[in-house]
Amino acid sequence: MEVSQAVEKLMALQSKMSAYRHALSILYTDGVTVAPKETTANRSHTMGILNEEMYKLSTGEETISLLEFLDGHKEELTKKQARMVYLMLKSNRELQKIPMDIYLEYQKLLVEGDALWHDAKEKSDFSLFAPVLGRIFELTKQMAAFVAPEKDPYDYWLDKYERGLTKASCDRFFGVLKERLVPFIAKIAEKPQVDDSCLHGDFPAWQQEKLAYKLMDFIGIDRGHCALSTTEHPFTTSYGSHLDVRITTNYRPHKVDPSMFSVIHEGGHAMYEMGSAEDLAYTVLDGGTSMSIHESQSRFYENILGRSEVFTAKVLPMVRECFPGKFDDVTPEQFYKAINKVEPSFIRIDADEVTYSLHVMIRYEIEKKIFAGEVAIDDLPALWNSLMKEYLGLEVPDDKHGVLQDSHWANGNIGYFPSYALGSAYGAQFIGKMRADLDVDKAIEAGDFAAINAWNREHIWQYGSLYEPDELLAMLLPEGFDPNVYVDYLIEKYSKIYDL
Repeated sequence: MEVSQAVEKLMALQSKMSAYRHALSILYTDGVTVAPKETTANRSHTMGILNEEMYKLSTGEETISLLEFLDGHKEELTKKQARMVYLMLKSNRELQKIPMDIYLEYQKLLVEGDALWHDAKEKSDFSLFAPVLGRIFELTKQMAAFVAPEKDPYDYWLDKYERGLTKASCDRFFGVLKERLVPFIAKIAEKPQVDDSCLHGDFPAWQQEKLAYKLMDFIGIDRGHCALSTTEHPFTTSYGSHLDVRITTNYRPHKVDPSMFSVIHEGGHAMYEMGSAEDLAYTVLDGGTSMSIHESQSRFYENILGRSEVFTAKVLPMVRECFPGKFDDVTPEQFYKAINKVEPSFIRIDADEVTYSLHVMIRYEIEKKIFAGEVAIDDLPALWNSLMKEYLGLEVPDDKHGVLQDSHWANGNIGYFPSYALGSAYGAQFIGKMRADLDVDKAIEAGDFAAINAWNREHIWQYGSLYEPDELLAMLLPEGFDPNVYVDYLIEKYSKIYDL
């Protein structure tokens, strides 16, 4: 076979696999948004068959032979083609090591788990979710042992979301945050609290939706390729390629800012996905290179831009328009401070910038203990509550506000959580690079995100998964990643707000 013919087969294979992912994504989104509650079994049946076909396609002899042939001729391939082959071989060889019955049981379990998590959260009863969660963790450990028996199983899963990440590197990273942020939070707690009463009240969903679309337009989301819907836990999904991306939010009738910032956060994810180069469509290179880089974009738009003084001043007139009479007497300074109020809270996605990483540390420490066999699944609520008390000084009232608040474990995203904190820290360094090239505040003040989005597209988005995350970071941050830059940013910003 000629290399050119093999490349044609490679592109056709990726196109077919993207079609399966497209169908699976639609089924997943339907299941967590508008599907009737009693349709889980039907959806699980369909997704099980599709996942079985994906497994056979990925691990079949014809696919492996094609990839190995191309790998043997990689010097004749373009950089992008060689990267496609590398990523597909790596993924397929791992998948080959997992018995198909285990893989399919796991995929079906995630469909069941998501439905049970929704029910358990609604009833605030962890015991309804515990059995399936226990099995999810069991299978997660088994799959790590099949693929990399020589490796710590939790290190294996951390690496799946951020290649090269280990417990040791996480411990060092969180050690810096814990050492510097915990005493800073204590200092803030001694100061008079910020008044955020303007964010509380009666905010009908239809008015919040109106604001959500204004925010999407303001930050430059292409609504021709990105739709918005509602779900219990906001998320972003790419439907087979960067040409079709969906985001969700959750409207709370008595508080306006959670939806605002979930839309901006998920919008950051969506723009990263949609920003991939056109020739990456329907290939394994389409979309973000790692979850930490992904979170660097969502947290960048949500916090570093979205909670900035210039951004909140620009958004306030939109808020006034969407909620007539409710913000007329609120000044830009009051709105800015209300948006940036620092106060320990139960829900991670509602947490302020300063306490946010402590929520992530709690989940990281719990996952470590589960993998180490130091805690039983049934004991997770008690462990969760004790860590919330230790780190945030809060008495968790129920499972809904505690261990059941996130959908990640139900979706099998174990090892994901550190990405949130790492992404936040990456973004704090990225803004310095961006400011060296353009006047960010002037662009926001002018209501024009084109230059900001163009910078991110040039330096991050266009590459999709062409580079490993450490390679991309080295291109962006030749001086190296330093979590202290993130902590410095937080201390400088919030010292001004709280007059420290």
